[in-house]
Amino acid sequence: MTTPALRRPTVPARFLGGVRLLGSGLRMWLTDPRIMFMGAIPALIVSAVYLTGIVVLVVNIDGLASTITPFADSWDEGVRTVVRAAASLALLAAALVIVVYTFTTITLAVGSPFYERISRTVEERLGGIDSPVELTFWRGVGRGLVDAVRILATTLGVAIVLLVLGFIPVVGQILVPVLGALAGGWFLALELTAFSFEARGFTGSAKRRALSADRARSLGLGVATYLVFFIPFAAVVIMPAAVAGGTMLARSATTAGDAVATTPAG
Repeated sequence: MTTPALRRPTVPARFLGGVRLLGSGLRMWLTDPRIMFMGAIPALIVSAVYLTGIVVLVVNIDGLASTITPFADSWDEGVRTVVRAAASLALLAAALVIVVYTFTTITLAVGSPFYERISRTVEERLGGIDSPVELTFWRGVGRGLVDAVRILATTLGVAIVLLVLGFIPVVGQILVPVLGALAGGWFLALELTAFSFEARGFTGSAKRRALSADRARSLGLGVATYLVFFIPFAAVVIMPAAVAGGTMLARSATTAGDAVATTPAG
């Protein structure tokens, strides 16, 4: 009797599986509140700085929209208002994509010892890592900077595209939030899995290949985290939980048979 082949879960099911990883990370607040609280402190500090910056942006958004649309000065008032409202929304959306990514990068850098400990704790609970790679401090910093610059350059490119799309009335206002969430979610997935991937010797393109093997699941975790970050100070609670979820995602992405072409980069 032939055993029927197991069907791979659908894209929506895999996406929801990624979302559930964030929930699994949140459960660590119940099982290990002390380490999770320590992980929340860097996020609290960075959140306060970023919230101040967002407030300044919102207060000055009308002036900035006028500055980037000088061609509309002589237009009919109604058309000019629509164009500048679209420009304001596009500026805000593009800025938020950059803010969410840089928030994660800066917070992980500021709280690196705490988040690395959270990642190690998750790994140990799930069985540990065979022959983990021990990076020296400076080598780890160097690799992290290279990855950060590469992803930041891509993020800025995405932000410019979103800014341009935002000028399209109605359609732009629908596309910009959706594309922003997908792009921001992908960058977050790359960042949140960094500690676990580096412990396995995965960097750069190897990380991207591993996550791309199940992009829907990776986006599930990243987009869920991205959206929660828009709730004021929610990132304080979510950041350590997201690192825990990212560790679980990286672990599953590098399990034999679960990843495609995931040989670590030298």
